[in-house]
Amino acid sequence: MSQNTNKTKSPPPIFFIVISGLIAFGAYQFVPGLLKGKSSNSAAMESRISLGNQILLTSQTTADKQAGVTAFAKGDYKEAVQKFQASLQKNRNDPETLIYLNNALNNAKEGDRTSVKIAVSVPSGSNPNIAQEILRGVAQAQDEINARGGIKGAGLQVEIVNDNNLPEVAKEVAAALTNDPKILAVIGHNDSTASLAAAPIYQEKGLVMITPTSSANNLSGFGSYIFRTVPNTRSMTAPLAEYIVKQVRKTNIAFCYDSQAAGNASFRDEFIASLSASGGRLIPIVCDFSAPTFNPNSALADAVSQGAQGLMIASHVDRIDRAIDLARANQGKLALYSSSTLYTSQTLKDGQKDVDGLVLPVPWHPDTNSNNPFPKNARQRWGGVVNWRTATSYDATQAIIAGLQQSNTRFGLQQALKSPNFSASGASEDVKFLPSGDRAGRPILVQVKLGGNTGYNFVPLR
Repeated sequence: MSQNTNKTKSPPPIFFIVISGLIAFGAYQFVPGLLKGKSSNSAAMESRISLGNQILLTSQTTADKQAGVTAFAKGDYKEAVQKFQASLQKNRNDPETLIYLNNALNNAKEGDRTSVKIAVSVPSGSNPNIAQEILRGVAQAQDEINARGGIKGAGLQVEIVNDNNLPEVAKEVAAALTNDPKILAVIGHNDSTASLAAAPIYQEKGLVMITPTSSANNLSGFGSYIFRTVPNTRSMTAPLAEYIVKQVRKTNIAFCYDSQAAGNASFRDEFIASLSASGGRLIPIVCDFSAPTFNPNSALADAVSQGAQGLMIASHVDRIDRAIDLARANQGKLALYSSSTLYTSQTLKDGQKDVDGLVLPVPWHPDTNSNNPFPKNARQRWGGVVNWRTATSYDATQAIIAGLQQSNTRFGLQQALKSPNFSASGASEDVKFLPSGDRAGRPILVQVKLGGNTGYNFVPLR
């Protein structure tokens, strides 16, 4: 055998050029995290999460608050405390700043080694007003427990997350929070569609989720880690339908809703069932707030022509403007009803006389809870009357605090909340959970009437 047959041929130079190019291209395309230090996904999530290092509610910004988050991000917690306190002196109605202040106070005193940490997920980008309503309840409960020395001596830290009420973002948020071993529970999400998207992740990973605002029936019995402090849809529609048919004697009701919102779909199905059970009937019209072809005038004309006596306007919380457009087109022709979604300052401010007389069920109202200290404390804290989202968020936080008093582990907290003997002090009555994870309770019917700072107000029906 010759010498030449034992030698391996060297590849041509062009081979090395091509291979080198492919390797470089692959590194550029698939491992940017190695070059930049983090993936684009993690960077995007970091922009959504804050313990005090960035402002998520940009509508509530002061120079002192900005200085506070800058100091917090640097680890200068004493400076952050001073700046957050100064900001609250100028704007006490900002719950984000109060949460950041409590987080900074805890870090300035002991560092996060002795704290217990939870998260709250809100639509701070897409619907800052709703986000603030929820955060006020969380902030008030956090402030109260930390002022009393914390949970068995450990301060309560609250991480705020922005999910924009989007189900795909809620999934990413759930994945990030379940992967943080320090997070012991999550308050959220706001919209039922977002809660339903995130719930499977929390259940699989064993992290308690308590939604203060999602009422979709599909969440009932979803899993042993899924809870809520708002009544389910069925318990909200029954008293409303009974009031419409048996008290105001209106039996023919048309319904306009948002087909893209899980909570609205549940409300529609349950309201139709409750309406029928009470002796009323549904007037069939084509009216979908989420449809690009939605036309308030044609929907109303259709309802009137078919003999409707009342109109249900159940919109998604991010599309309240369309519900108000329909109320405006109504011009008092039909009695108006809604889900609790429309209990917002936007409804009163933008609707004015067009929503006068609107009746809707809500889980809580300050005027019906005079014996509970929460309404008075909330008014003193925030400088005004709070609504049901603040109350149910306060209740969710109170439930978590009570559970963590028994055990500061994820599993221990879940076991505490599932216990038939569990109870926590709430904004109206004690918080107790049914085996389904639902909270037992009956809603309060309220009506829009003339009065209040916006010209109109939500007043309980007696």
